[in-house]
Amino acid sequence: MSATRPRPRDDEEHPKRDPAPKRPSAKPDLKVLEAHVFRGPNYWSYEPCVRLLVDLGSLEHWPSNTLKGFNGRLLELLPGLREHTCSLGKPGGFVERLQEGTWLGHVAEHIALELQRESGSHVYRGKTRSAGPPGRYNVIFGYWEERVGLAAGELAVRVANHLVRPEPGFDFRIELEQLIRLAERRAFGPSTQALIDEAASRDIPWIRLNEASLVQLGWGRYQQRIRATITSKTSSLAVDIAGDKDMTRRLLSAAGLPVPRGDVARTDDEAVAAAKRIGFPVVTKPLDGNHGRGVSLDLRTERDVRSGFKRAVKEARRGDVVVESYVTGNDYRVLVIGGHMVAVAERVPAHVTGDGTHTVGQLVEMTNADPRRGIGHEKILTKIKVDGAAIELLKKQGFTLDDVPPEGAFVKLVATGNMSTGGISIDRTWDAHEDNVEIAEEAARVVGLDVAGIDFLAPDITQPVRETGGAIVEVNAAPGFRMHTHPTEGEAQYVAKHVIDGLFPPGTPARIPIVAVTGTNGKTTTVRMIAHIFRGMGRKVGLTSTDGIYIDERLVKRVDASGPKSAQMVLQNPRVDFAVFEAARGGILREGLGYGENDVAVVLNVAGDHLGLKGIDTIEQLAQVKQVVVEAVPKNGWAVLNADDPLVLEMRKACSGSVILFSMREDHELVDRWVRRGRKAVVLDKGPLGEMIVIKEGRRTMPVAWVHTLPATFEGRARMNVQNALAAAAAAHAAGAHIHDIRQGLRTFTTSIYQAPGRLNLIDMDGVRVLIDYAHNPHALRSLGEFVERMTGEHPGGRPGEVSWTANLRLAVVATAGDRRDDDMREIGRVAARYFDDVIIREDRNTRGRKRGETAALILEGVRQAMREGARAGSVEIALEEIEATRRALDRSRPGDLVVLCVDYATEVFKEVEARRSLAAPRVLQAPEGDGQFMAVGGDPDFIRLIPETGL
Repeated sequence: MSATRPRPRDDEEHPKRDPAPKRPSAKPDLKVLEAHVFRGPNYWSYEPCVRLLVDLGSLEHWPSNTLKGFNGRLLELLPGLREHTCSLGKPGGFVERLQEGTWLGHVAEHIALELQRESGSHVYRGKTRSAGPPGRYNVIFGYWEERVGLAAGELAVRVANHLVRPEPGFDFRIELEQLIRLAERRAFGPSTQALIDEAASRDIPWIRLNEASLVQLGWGRYQQRIRATITSKTSSLAVDIAGDKDMTRRLLSAAGLPVPRGDVARTDDEAVAAAKRIGFPVVTKPLDGNHGRGVSLDLRTERDVRSGFKRAVKEARRGDVVVESYVTGNDYRVLVIGGHMVAVAERVPAHVTGDGTHTVGQLVEMTNADPRRGIGHEKILTKIKVDGAAIELLKKQGFTLDDVPPEGAFVKLVATGNMSTGGISIDRTWDAHEDNVEIAEEAARVVGLDVAGIDFLAPDITQPVRETGGAIVEVNAAPGFRMHTHPTEGEAQYVAKHVIDGLFPPGTPARIPIVAVTGTNGKTTTVRMIAHIFRGMGRKVGLTSTDGIYIDERLVKRVDASGPKSAQMVLQNPRVDFAVFEAARGGILREGLGYGENDVAVVLNVAGDHLGLKGIDTIEQLAQVKQVVVEAVPKNGWAVLNADDPLVLEMRKACSGSVILFSMREDHELVDRWVRRGRKAVVLDKGPLGEMIVIKEGRRTMPVAWVHTLPATFEGRARMNVQNALAAAAAAHAAGAHIHDIRQGLRTFTTSIYQAPGRLNLIDMDGVRVLIDYAHNPHALRSLGEFVERMTGEHPGGRPGEVSWTANLRLAVVATAGDRRDDDMREIGRVAARYFDDVIIREDRNTRGRKRGETAALILEGVRQAMREGARAGSVEIALEEIEATRRALDRSRPGDLVVLCVDYATEVFKEVEARRSLAAPRVLQAPEGDGQFMAVGGDPDFIRLIPETGL
């Protein structure tokens, strides 16, 4: 890692300065200018983080040691800050920094971390760095849940300002409680979190798919899904059976398992009649209820049954109520996963124990004050709720809420032992009798659940229920884990392990290989080459690029897909078994990579494009952005680096895995040493028959292919594609492709509009050569111009006077994005004037913040400047709309001319060119078997091209 790279490894900030002797008064004007959430490795951190760009305002002149009482008030509000190590690396380090004097951006970072820790998140990493202009800082800190992280950052700024000057109406305790509630709402339940933790411990990646508990474990074709404890392997039919308590009871009874007698009623009269048939006492419960809601126990009279029916029918979605014989005994939950018992818990109903001093109501409040208790499933225990049913149950025991129970009295508040109603659990895994275990396992098999919670009522789980009188009263799909993972008493059981074992048996992969390609130019062509190689090997490739998202060669979304959201879409697709991502600067700076690590990272080059955006002002900083994909390579991964670019070559030091270099130079001293030391490089081996791409490792040389046999290189003249082919060969080799597959893939990859739209697409239009390319910066346009020079000049090594193309006149349509620097736009014009006779300047559809015509005017300045200095160009004009500029260039061309179209929307430009291939009007023909419409171009029935509206 470069020493200049701002990374949250240590906790350092702007170098300490002595306060200015004269300074404005301290005002609470610390404010957030920008806030970003980064998912996965990013420019600032190897881990997900939040970045706040803050402006200290007048507080830039007031470090913490100059604000009277600030430090004491801060530590009083958040005493946990005393444990922060900061850059000193020891508990109390941050307090020392406060006392020495540190700027309030750094203080806000630590407050944000501590606020998250107060809300239950385990985050420790942070860093604050100067952002250039005085008073501006980048505040970086980790997060566990992104909304909570952002909220903590915003509250941290408010707290810092409040401590400088109190904010009217600001109550820190209320604000902190709101943050904690947000964290609780956004947190996974205990069961889901247990499964995620177990998956993460095995290096199984996960993706949250909704706001609740739907989670994908693994990537691509290896993915499995969970929703709480329902998994991809849970049978829907089994869930339906378990949800029908009467059907479950009948199936278990037919299998010879002990169950209570029962019947179903839809009215209270039917319930009373059923109770009489079964025999009192009975139980009433909703047919399709859960969490113990609506259950009434030990009903001994008709009146009780009618009351129990009314309570149950409110919770019954279909209006059916089960009436069962009442089985006495303790309440046990047996957890069965994959047909085997993995845990047993005794569930004790929500209750309080009398102390002879406090009332029942006070005892409930004292019990609910336990920090382990929360609302619903947000914590390991649930708060006891005092409702009408609880008051009725108290009355049966001879108490009211205002009575003081005797010391040691066991006072039940809920009849059932469900954790969701405030009960507690005692682990009995190693106490259960083997006969009872066998009964529970058989019940899970009968219902068909892979994860089942079997509810036993028995006098003693250590004795066979067939002898002591017990029964299975319920079989639950999606059983909660918290009674097993966090028992109130006894040993915790790591039950999530068994679920993950079932989803990912030993040896089963969870990840698909990821190849990430970055660089200033050539990314899209390179990712297409790599994807083409692996498609030829039979892999189902997910590809993202600036053209869109492709799944197994099919365009599924036309969009600039070089960012993290597109990568996530590919990783979520269940068909994909190999991923190739174009990782652009913008996506890395905006959100990070969007995934944890890539098996192969390819860096092609670093040129001065996009400078001046998002704080990236130098080419060295741009290199650090692109280095993120290299830093995301694991120890068993590979980085493929361009040894001809010094900034890219330097990235080898940031790679945790192995490195393959590629080079176009014959005399690269470092590459030669690299190979002699037994490392790998992909280079050009030049001989009398031409250039050959070879892989070198120590004394071994493995020939891949002759350059002139690769269509994308135009017999070696397209030097940018020769370089891309080197990178693609190295990446494919690193990803495990056989050399024969690499060779075949490169030999069959072309720059046609169908395989590589907008990348050196050559079309012969009635004697006019039209070249479509995406060149949009000076470096790319220069490479394109040099390619034209080679194609229209003598081929190196060819016969004297032999040329590939004749070009009477070279016309070019050029443009660049509106978010480039003014000088970069002028440079585009200067480059265009050097290589082309006529230049037509257009603009992209999205001007990126510039006024229409402003970008074109700057390019025009560059063209005219170069023309004054003797450049090739003889004329220049502006046609802002892309199709209009294309038409002007094509109208002006004559047979023997070359038209270069630097495009924004390659498909639309291609259709315009195709429509002009002949004077004959295109005819639309119906495809065989109704497959769609085909366009016959030029009146030649043998020349038919498919041009659908939504793709190529």
